[in-house]
Amino acid sequence: MTPRLPGDPSGAVLVDRILRVDHAGEYGAKRIYEGQLAVLGKSPLAPMLRHMAEQEAQHLLAFERLMVERRARPTALLPIWHFAGFALGAATALLGEHAAMACTVAVEEVIDRHYQGQIDALGLEERALGETLESFRKDEVAHRDAALAAGAETAPGYPVLTQAIKGASRLAIWLSERL
Repeated sequence: MTPRLPGDPSGAVLVDRILRVDHAGEYGAKRIYEGQLAVLGKSPLAPMLRHMAEQEAQHLLAFERLMVERRARPTALLPIWHFAGFALGAATALLGEHAAMACTVAVEEVIDRHYQGQIDALGLEERALGETLESFRKDEVAHRDAALAAGAETAPGYPVLTQAIKGASRLAIWLSERL
């Protein structure tokens, strides 16, 4: 377990923050795939995108249930993530299949680290929630790996594109934890 620093949330506050941000993240991921499918729905990537979208929808449903059980409130930013997620997915898809895959790589790399940090922070105190997060983390890593195998790194401007998306993802996480 990661040692807590003064000011770090713990207990119910930590769980509330985790559920809020992860619900927002899975909602945003669902919208990214909806945006990508709106553009690439008839492309060779469509079956893979649909599979990833279905997994994100399952994650979202799990967080919706957990939020009700734990009486956690959703982020106030969901209307923004509704638009921003779809726009990001559609915009990267319009740049081409490889750019859409670069988007997936960028988002999933941030989420992999994000989930791992949460799992470490929860430790043994919230074993069931940690196991759920670990299961979802593995799905996200599989999405990243599939996107890399689909040629993400050959997208024009890959380093710049992925760094911009990673920065936006980290900002969305920070905001959604707090608002």
